[in-house]
Amino acid sequence: MQHFPIFLAVAGRRIVVSGGGEAALAKLRLLLKTEAHLTVFAADPAQEIVDWAAQGKLTLARRALAAGDALCAALFYAANEDDAEDARVTRLAQADGALTNWVDNLGQSQFITPAIVDRDPVTVAIGTEGAAPVLARAIKSDLEARLPVQLGLLARIGKTFRKAVEALPMGRPRRDFWSDYYFKTGPEALSQEGEAGIQTRLDALLSDHLSRDSQPGRVALVGAGPGDPELLTLKARRALDEADVVIYDRLVAPEILELARREALMINAGKEGFGPSMSQDEICRLIVEHAAQGAYVVRLKSGDPTVYGRLDEEVDALDAAGVAWSIIPGITAASAAAAGIGQSLTKRDRNSALRFLTGHDVKGFAEHDWRGLARPGEVAAIYMAKKGARFLQGRLLMHGAAPNTPVTMVENASRADGQTLATTLARLPADIDAANMSGPAILLYGLAPRDAALALPQLQKDQA
Repeated sequence: MQHFPIFLAVAGRRIVVSGGGEAALAKLRLLLKTEAHLTVFAADPAQEIVDWAAQGKLTLARRALAAGDALCAALFYAANEDDAEDARVTRLAQADGALTNWVDNLGQSQFITPAIVDRDPVTVAIGTEGAAPVLARAIKSDLEARLPVQLGLLARIGKTFRKAVEALPMGRPRRDFWSDYYFKTGPEALSQEGEAGIQTRLDALLSDHLSRDSQPGRVALVGAGPGDPELLTLKARRALDEADVVIYDRLVAPEILELARREALMINAGKEGFGPSMSQDEICRLIVEHAAQGAYVVRLKSGDPTVYGRLDEEVDALDAAGVAWSIIPGITAASAAAAGIGQSLTKRDRNSALRFLTGHDVKGFAEHDWRGLARPGEVAAIYMAKKGARFLQGRLLMHGAAPNTPVTMVENASRADGQTLATTLARLPADIDAANMSGPAILLYGLAPRDAALALPQLQKDQA
């Protein structure tokens, strides 16, 4: 991020514009929405600028900018559409201490003006650091259509009521009040009774919230999916947006953690196979402790919480403590990995059943029905199989599995840095060692990529 977005207080402060043509007009149409004192320097200004000056909306100096003209200015725009003149006035304005913007010259600008969606006092700023203005305009157009025009009116009325709402305890009680107002009571009152009816509804709404007992804590056990943020469910995104506390696993992608509410307490409860980990008892204690304090806790798990997510242990702890909970499923790694290699996990006349297995459990390598799995046509998604690959190979070969049985290891399924290793049961441990995979991986036993080009290049050469 080369430009840090902020909202600058300009009410009552000077903003200076040098230029009187189309570039200056474009900036002034936006700046006139503010409460700043605008001054324009232009020897030959457009008629609109002359008219605005006559209406008292800005001050017009019919000459070129000189030294000292930008003193005490919060912002300065060089909009002469002449490189030499814009360079000159930018130097002068910077000497006067103003932050400068050279219109359409990103490299010479100290700040940039974003695309803006105006629902005063609600303002949405969209910036692309000059990389994609067309994209910024498209996003602006989309938001303009989505955000109701009356949103600004609701916000202005709500602003006058903020002092009264301080009677509610900080945190969730106040957020619940404002959520009720902006997304239910406010719009209803505006549509049914107009602006005059909102104040009465606000008073009644505050009385209702003040009379409520403190809200009990609750917990959502949420599947974060395999890693791609676009595979996160809408329900999971909403939970992250509302959570007071997020207790997350090591494998949850950083891009998904970014979707959590900025004020939320983020707790890393990562577990690492054969490495340092937070104990399950400690995780359960943290979940219950924060919920008991009235927080909305999101227990965020990679993939789906019902698949090797130790869900039952956490649910049992919540039940024992009398804490309300819900489960929000996610896409499990097996589904994402199969999609990534273009294969179905089940297929008519091949396998009518699918096994989800784990390569190791708390006691070490996990035992399974190896004889059944070794039969031709069987398919299994084996989690946590990377370290136990040699053990799995030995058990399967011992029970009659064909050495040329296809096996695919998918690392970081669905992520941009994902890798696919296509091999056979006979070569499995050696190829995993050669691939040097360091991320989370799932083994798809009995499946090969539909497209051979998906395999790791160096292994393709080895097998050629």
